[in-house]
Amino acid sequence: MAEIVQQRIEDRIPELEQLERVGLFTKKEVKSIIKRVTALEYKLTRLIVNKEDFIAYIQYEINVLELIKKRRAHIHYQFKREEIEYPIIHRINSTFRRATNKWKDDVQLWLSHVAFCKKWATKGQISKVFSSMLAIHPDKPALWIMAAKSELEDRNSSESARHLFLRSLRFHPNNQKVYQEYFRMELLHSEKLRKQQKDLEKAEMDLGEYEFSPEILRGKLAEVVYRNATGQIKEAAFVISLLNIAAIFDFTKELQDTILQDQYSDSFTWDFMAKRELEAPGAGEELQTAKGRASDINRREERCCQVYEEGVKSLNSESMWTCYVAFCLERLKRKTNVQELKEKRQERLLGVLQRAHDSSLLKENYYKNWLQILLSSGDTEGAASVAMTATRRYSQSVSMWSLSLQTLIQLGSGDIGKHFQDALTNVNPKESLPLWQLQFQWSTDNQSPEETEAVFKRGLLSAVAAVAMETKESYLDWSYSTGGYKKARKTFTSLQENRPLSKAFFTRMIQIEKEQETPKMHNLRDCYERVLQEFGTTDDDLWLQYIQEELGPLGQPENCGKIHWRAMKFLEGESVERFTSKYTLLQTGHL
Repeated sequence: MAEIVQQRIEDRIPELEQLERVGLFTKKEVKSIIKRVTALEYKLTRLIVNKEDFIAYIQYEINVLELIKKRRAHIHYQFKREEIEYPIIHRINSTFRRATNKWKDDVQLWLSHVAFCKKWATKGQISKVFSSMLAIHPDKPALWIMAAKSELEDRNSSESARHLFLRSLRFHPNNQKVYQEYFRMELLHSEKLRKQQKDLEKAEMDLGEYEFSPEILRGKLAEVVYRNATGQIKEAAFVISLLNIAAIFDFTKELQDTILQDQYSDSFTWDFMAKRELEAPGAGEELQTAKGRASDINRREERCCQVYEEGVKSLNSESMWTCYVAFCLERLKRKTNVQELKEKRQERLLGVLQRAHDSSLLKENYYKNWLQILLSSGDTEGAASVAMTATRRYSQSVSMWSLSLQTLIQLGSGDIGKHFQDALTNVNPKESLPLWQLQFQWSTDNQSPEETEAVFKRGLLSAVAAVAMETKESYLDWSYSTGGYKKARKTFTSLQENRPLSKAFFTRMIQIEKEQETPKMHNLRDCYERVLQEFGTTDDDLWLQYIQEELGPLGQPENCGKIHWRAMKFLEGESVERFTSKYTLLQTGHL
C-alpha cells in the first residue's frame, strides 16, 4: 500500500517543481500539497474505501486547479499548461473513473464527472463518460437527452446527437420529452446550416465544395421526427408542444402549416383545443354566487361546444363525434346544485347524441347512456324510438339487441315476441345465448304456458350447443315451477337422451327429486347412473355424491363398494388421484 502511494507522490514531482519554479506556488505551499495529497492517497488505497474519500480527493484536486487558475491570472503567466494543469486534469478523470466503476448506480457521481469535463475543456472525455453512463443507465431518458445536447453544444456534432436520440428511442419509444428534444435538435441543425450558407454567400465564397441540402435547410429532417413522434404518441397536447417548438424558428412556416393541417384532421387535437376553453378566466364579481359561477361554467362549456361544432364540420368522423359526446356526458355527470345548469347540460347532450346518430357515427356504447337519460327523464316514447333505431344501426350486435329489448320490455311497448325473432335472425347464432336467456325470462313472466313452452322447444332446436343446454336447464326449471314434480319428471325423461347435455341439467333433476316429501331412491339412482354415463370419466365429485347418497337414510351402504370399484375403472388421469384422496377423507369422517 505504502509503495503505491509513494509511487503516486513521485509521479507528481515534475508538476510540483514546475509550480514552484514558475512562481505559482511557494516551497512551503508545495510541501503542504504533498502532505495533504499523501493523506488522501492513503485513504484511497485502503481495503474498504468510502465514496466520500473519493469525492474529497477529487474536490481537493479541483481546488488546486482553481487556485492555479487564479495565480496565473494574478501574475499574468500563461505557459507550461501541458506540464502543470494537464497531469492534474488527467488524474481527476482517472479518479472519477475509479469512483464510477465502484458506484455505478450513483447518477450524481457520473454527472459530477460530466460537469468537470465541461468546465475544464476536456470535451473529448465527455463522450466517453456519457457512453459509459448510458451503458449502465439506459432506462433514464433525461441522461440520453443530456448526452445528445452535449454532443450538439459542446462538440458541435449533430450527427452524434442524432445517433444518440435514435438509440434512446429504442429504449423509450413513447417518451414525449425525447421526441421534443430530438425535434428541437434537428431544427437547430437546420438553423446552423442556414447560417453557414448565409455567411458563405455574404463572403462571396464558392459554395461548390459545400453541400447544403434544400430539404434539410427547410427542416425536412425535423418533419420526419414529427411524423414518427405523432405515429407513436397520439396526444393533442404533445402535437401542440411540437408546433410551439417549430414556431421558435423563422424558417419553419411550411413545417408549421403541415403540423396545423395534420392537427385539424385529428379528432384528438380538436378535443384538446375544445377543452382548453374550460381554462379561460372567470368573469370577476359574477363568481361570488353559486348562480353566477354556474352561469360562467355554462359559458365556458358553450365555447367548448363551439370548437367541437367546428370539429364535426371539418372532420365528420366517428372519433370526432365520440370526443364531442364524451365531453357532454362527462359534464352532465358533474354534480351541481343549480338546476338550470343541469338541464342545459342534459339538453346539450341529447342534441349531440341525436345528431351523431343521424350521421350514423354514434358509437354503440353511447346508446345505453342515451336510453338511461331518456328513461330517467320520463320520455318513454323517445326511449322506445331510440331502442328500435339502435338495433337497426347495430343489427348484428347482441349487446345492443339485449339493451333495446330490455328497454322495450320495461316500457311494455310493441310486439316483443316479434322483436326477439328479429334479434335472433340478425345476430350470430353462436353469440345468441344472452338473447335466448332474456326471451325465456320474458316469456315466463308475460306469456301463456303454451306460448312459453313453444319458445323452449324452439330453443331446443338450436344448433349451438350452449343454447341447447341452457334451454334444457331453463325448461326443466320452468316445468317444475309451473307443473310441479310430475311435469318436471316428464320433461327430464323426454330430454335426457337429447344431446348435447350439461351436468347442471342432471344435478338440477337430482335436487328436484330430493326436494320431494318422500324421495324415491330408484329415481335418484337413475339420475346418477345417467349423468355418470355422460361425465363419469372426468368428474370425481359425481361419484362421491353418489356414494354419499347411498350412505344416506334412503340408500344401501353395501352398494358403495361397487360404486367405488366402478369409479376407479371409469375415471381417468388426475381425477383418479383426487377421487382416492376424497374417498379416504369420506371414510375417515373428514368429508
